[in-house]
Amino acid sequence: MRGKRSATGAAMAVGALAVTGLAFAPTAAAVTPTTATVTASCGIFGGGAATLTATQTGTSATITLTSTAITAPLALSANSITSTLTMAKASGGTTVFSGTVNPAMATGAAVTVGPLPGTVASGDSLDFYGGSLKMVIFGVTVTCTTVAKQSPGPFVFD
Repeated sequence: MRGKRSATGAAMAVGALAVTGLAFAPTAAAVTPTTATVTASCGIFGGGAATLTATQTGTSATITLTSTAITAPLALSANSITSTLTMAKASGGTTVFSGTVNPAMATGAAVTVGPLPGTVASGDSLDFYGGSLKMVIFGVTVTCTTVAKQSPGPFVFD
């Protein structure tokens, strides 16, 4: 009987610790929506539908842009595109996400840049419309813009 009580007591202690741990665990910041689409125009380099994917951890956020309509002009090695994604803030101004993060891509492959890191504040509402994506590929700058707001709406950071 004594062993049974010890096991029950131990189980209750573990359960209490788990609940206490949950109570003190940091809350995860969330961005909504996590994905949005735009129609990007990259001048002579093409254009079309692109998907933006956002993540957030506190004031740190990342955005990845992927497009099957915008293609690699040449074979590109991983982390060879210098990208600067400028997002327009609903409150005015811009927020910049930048880096040299991209997978290796064959000639004609869909372009993916990111996740590009940036800093956000709680309540920031960011849209690709009014911003741009600048990619430097082998010394050539490719600038992509859009003429419409992203769908389903701007990224709102918690």
